[in-house]
Amino acid sequence: MEAIESNTEPVTKISTAKPWWKRASRFARSLTGAFTTDLAIDLGTANTLVYARNRGVILDEPSVVAVNVKVRPGNSKVLAVGAEAKSMLGRTPGNIVAIRPIKDGVIADFEVAQYMLKYFIRKSFDSVFLFRPRIVICVPYGITQVERRAVKEAAQMAGAREVYLIEEPMAAAIGAGLPISDATGNMVVDIGGGTTEVAIISLGGIVYSESIKVAGDQFDESIITYLKRQYNLLIGERTAENIKIQVGNAAPLDDLETMAVKGRDLVTGSPKIITISSEEVCEAIADQVNKVVDAVRKALECSPPELAADIVDNGIVLTGGGALLRNLDVILRERTGLPVMISEKPLTCVVRGSGRLLDEPKLNKNLLS
Repeated sequence: MEAIESNTEPVTKISTAKPWWKRASRFARSLTGAFTTDLAIDLGTANTLVYARNRGVILDEPSVVAVNVKVRPGNSKVLAVGAEAKSMLGRTPGNIVAIRPIKDGVIADFEVAQYMLKYFIRKSFDSVFLFRPRIVICVPYGITQVERRAVKEAAQMAGAREVYLIEEPMAAAIGAGLPISDATGNMVVDIGGGTTEVAIISLGGIVYSESIKVAGDQFDESIITYLKRQYNLLIGERTAENIKIQVGNAAPLDDLETMAVKGRDLVTGSPKIITISSEEVCEAIADQVNKVVDAVRKALECSPPELAADIVDNGIVLTGGGALLRNLDVILRERTGLPVMISEKPLTCVVRGSGRLLDEPKLNKNLLS
């Protein structure tokens, strides 16, 4: 019997090992991560908050920069940033200007915003870091590509190695502990300093979102306008904010509260003290509160029927500093007929949500851009 010849050729074993340069690159990235700290930044109109991986919220300061403007145009020197700069608002001489570089949630003054970011990044580390950090920054939903690029460039020039962006409503929902990945509708209302973000979230994405330029700053402006009209009294931004915090409310309180307010009489030009009640503050900000309520109702009208049914069960979650305005949840509950809850620690909800993306990498696959 003749032997049968085999036509099969020897099988070449294919190596599945990665090339050395890819292994070296991966090692370099892991080494870099060991000597630096990733940060999440809520770059807000009123305040900037910083979250460090495995450390939590480490910084919360006003988004204000004090600049000494010299005689030569374009030449200026930064004097203070954050809380120290905010204390100068309304009290500076002619050569010093207190600037808020973030307006309506986006960068209005690129150079000053870059310096402010660099200051907060440096302050977030106890010592000089060996490698530049990766940074996640929260931005309003629906901002333009130009505005996105401005935020990324400012962070990179401030010292970031890599910059990722996440929409504020999504970060707020994560920070509030909502089940964003489930096939169920969740509504979050994030009321910040410059914008209010209303979003319906399901299956890890934003189904509908509405962003309006009505928030804490507009409440303050309404109080300033009310006192000017009713009492001929001129007050500053800080005084208006204190009024909002102490006696501000969206619906009349059970017990009337009052507060002494100091300002300048517009008729005589002399300093003047008046007493304002919580009822008057409620009247002063009523129009702005109604705009927030209208944005929520519009979102409910535009939501798909199945998700609307879920929101009836799950309710509405309020986040951001504006959520602390007394009786705002009561007004929303009365106007919508839905359950309304205030998230735990609403002031830090957005930055804690973006910080979870640093602590839990599996979350960030489709949420960052």
